[in-house]
Amino acid sequence: MAPVTTTRSTTTRSTATRNRATRLLTAAAVLSGLLLSAAQAHAAPPPSPAGASAAAAVTTLPVVDMEATVLAAQIDPRRADNTLTPGAKDSVLAVEQALQARNLLDARWVDGYFGTTTIAAYAAFQRSLGYSGLDANGLPGASSLAALGQGRFTVTHQIGPGARLQRDGYTVDTRTQNMLTEAERLLGFRLTLDQGSYNPGGDPTSAGTHDGGGVVDINVDGMSSTTRTAVARALRQVGFAAWVRNPTQGNWPWHIHAAAISDTDLATQAQNQTGDYYLGLNGLANHAADDGPRIPIQTWEQYQRTH
Repeated sequence: MAPVTTTRSTTTRSTATRNRATRLLTAAAVLSGLLLSAAQAHAAPPPSPAGASAAAAVTTLPVVDMEATVLAAQIDPRRADNTLTPGAKDSVLAVEQALQARNLLDARWVDGYFGTTTIAAYAAFQRSLGYSGLDANGLPGASSLAALGQGRFTVTHQIGPGARLQRDGYTVDTRTQNMLTEAERLLGFRLTLDQGSYNPGGDPTSAGTHDGGGVVDINVDGMSSTTRTAVARALRQVGFAAWVRNPTQGNWPWHIHAAAISDTDLATQAQNQTGDYYLGLNGLANHAADDGPRIPIQTWEQYQRTH
């Protein structure tokens, strides 16, 4: 009889153990379910269709390349035809469409060509923001371009003149100073200014080119013809429209005149000079052929990306 009792007792204990295991597994499953439900309850809801559409709209805004746009605003007004500045069409179109939306530009001028009509419309927009003087010169500046593009386009490759500083007793902006410093590095000697920037009416023979930023005259006293040409070439290499000027061209002594391409503080007259430079002209009122060293034309920003 003892063996039978022992067997029943063992069987009973095994059954009890299985029951406890089953209860533990059930409890664990219930707890897991509760935790999952709680996590789902606190999870962020999926974006609404309206929210998804808004996000998509942000990512599909046109992109305006500021470098290309500013370049077009210098070259296009000087062209004898409606040839577009390479690489600028889409950016200029986005800017013109935004100007049209503000009733500042007629639809017929929304063509990707940043001509005089678009310059005037952009200057009107700058004035509507409360800007005046150089800040309303028709060249897109970083702040005005951002304001115009609000909700319509984003801006890439932003540029600007930087703060004003003193060099050789004259005022220049930081961008111009950096360009001169790099030209000096290429030449291996220092350049001295005969005239700086932001000098409205300071030299009537300059026809207003020095009224804004980005324009300087280089002293060439003691330089040979070869050295003068080398200086003009170095200035062109770093992004200036630069010419050796001589007394037969106007009421001035020998000097090198240099206008920093795409300086957004350029006076209108200097904008015209940089545009003429791209079109193979000498930047003077006679619109004669460029008489300086011919090298591939580039802006300061383009130079920096390759050096």
